[in-house]
Amino acid sequence: MTREEHLLAAVIDAVDTLVDDFDLIDFLHTLCDRCVELLDVSAVGVMLEDPTGRLQLIAASDEHTRLLELFALQHDQGPCVECHHSGAVRLNIDLTSPEETDAFPVFAAQARETGFVMTHALPMRLRDTVIGAMNLFDSRPQNLSPSDARVAQALADVATIAILQHRTVAHVNQQRTQMHAALKSRVVIEQAKGILAERWSTGVDDAFDALRRHARSHRLGLTQVCRQLIDGRLDTEAIDRP
Repeated sequence: MTREEHLLAAVIDAVDTLVDDFDLIDFLHTLCDRCVELLDVSAVGVMLEDPTGRLQLIAASDEHTRLLELFALQHDQGPCVECHHSGAVRLNIDLTSPEETDAFPVFAAQARETGFVMTHALPMRLRDTVIGAMNLFDSRPQNLSPSDARVAQALADVATIAILQHRTVAHVNQQRTQMHAALKSRVVIEQAKGILAERWSTGVDDAFDALRRHARSHRLGLTQVCRQLIDGRLDTEAIDRP
C-alpha cells in the first residue's frame, strides 16, 4: 500500500466506529499498526483516560512496548503521562540525554533498556478535551520529520474524534460503561494471549496477531474470540499459526 492508501485506510477505520459493534481495543491496536507503517517508528502505545481521570494503557504495537507503558503508569512518569496532563505535543525526545529526560529519569532508563533511544508524545485531544495520549518510540536516533509529525497528530485527532463520536452516538451515560468494558476486555485479551503463547511455545506478539487474524477472518469481535479460547469453546488447532 502507498502512504496515501494507508492514510485512507486509517480514516476508514475511524468511520467504522459509527457501527454498533465497534471494538475500541481492536480499533486502537489498528491505529498503532497504522502509525508504525506510516511514520517509520519502532513502536506505538495508546493510553486513554478512565472515568476517574487516570490514564490507562489500552493498546500497544508489541509486548515490550506494552510493558514499558505499564511501567510508566506505575511510576506516574514519562512523556505520555506529561502529555496527557499538559495537552502539549512533545517531539524528538532523546532518551539518552539527561537534560531532556530530567523529568522522567526512571522511565528513560527503562525505555533505553527496552531498546528505545527516541520518543514522541502526542495528545489525543479535541479542542480543550484531552482523553489520552499516544506515544511513538524509535530504536534509532532519528527525529520525526515535520510532515510525519503532522501525520501523527492527524491520526491521533482522527482517533479522538472517532472515540468521542461513538460515545455520543452510544449515549453519554455509556461513556463509563465503554471504558470499563475496554479495561475488562484488556484483561481477557491478555489472558488469551498468554494461553495461546504457552500452548504454541511462541511469543505473545505472535499469539496476539493470530487471535486478531482469526477474529477478522471469522467476522467476530476480538474480545469474543479471546473469551471463547479461555472458556475452551475455541480449539487452538482452529487458529492459523503465524
